[in-house]
Amino acid sequence: MEDLKTSETWRVFRIQSELVEGFETLNEIGPAVTIFGSARLSAGNKYYDDAVAVAKMLADDGFAIITGGGPGVMEGANRGAKKGKARSVGLNIEIASEQHPNKYQDLSLSFRYFFIRKLMFIKYAMAYIIFPGGFGTMDEFFEALTLAQTKKIGTFPIILYGSKYWKGLIDWMKNTLVPNGAIGREDFALFSIVDTADEIRFLINEHYRVFGGIRPEKRRNNNKKKAPVKK
Repeated sequence: MEDLKTSETWRVFRIQSELVEGFETLNEIGPAVTIFGSARLSAGNKYYDDAVAVAKMLADDGFAIITGGGPGVMEGANRGAKKGKARSVGLNIEIASEQHPNKYQDLSLSFRYFFIRKLMFIKYAMAYIIFPGGFGTMDEFFEALTLAQTKKIGTFPIILYGSKYWKGLIDWMKNTLVPNGAIGREDFALFSIVDTADEIRFLINEHYRVFGGIRPEKRRNNNKKKAPVKK
């Protein structure tokens, strides 16, 4: 039988190698926006086609586009980035089904561990755009909300695209979570809901204008109030 201790020890090295490769590869991509969405929506679907348009628009504005690297909305976003003027980045994950790298990536990384991939998403993006999707998409949405709510990251645009799609979830949050005290009404300020590419462009560019594209963890430190200097 394989020695469990030895196996776990080698797993640490695999984790370390994925971290190092991610840091070294993504460190110089410049200001970037991460786009999430369902892997199951193909070309011709409204949200796929909208992802193409939004990604191209942001790429033309100078933002690299980061996705999960797979099919569906992820493919649409990478496809739009390729049509634009910025880099198209895919952070792929090794899973048994659905995920295969799309062909529209200038830069592609493959991860075995979800938590390392999530770290790369949040570390190297200055905003999240959440297109309609399933469990994985909602996982990324709620993780970003948790980090923002607990102030583990600073000001960080989290944008839900498609108010009709997200309405049921938002209504449930308002009608169930708030009355039970699980979240506060102020927490709804942590994210925005939009229906057009122009709304996304305004939110992203205004954020970049104000914060200069500083990464979330650095922005958090910069936002800490300094003690007044006594004269």
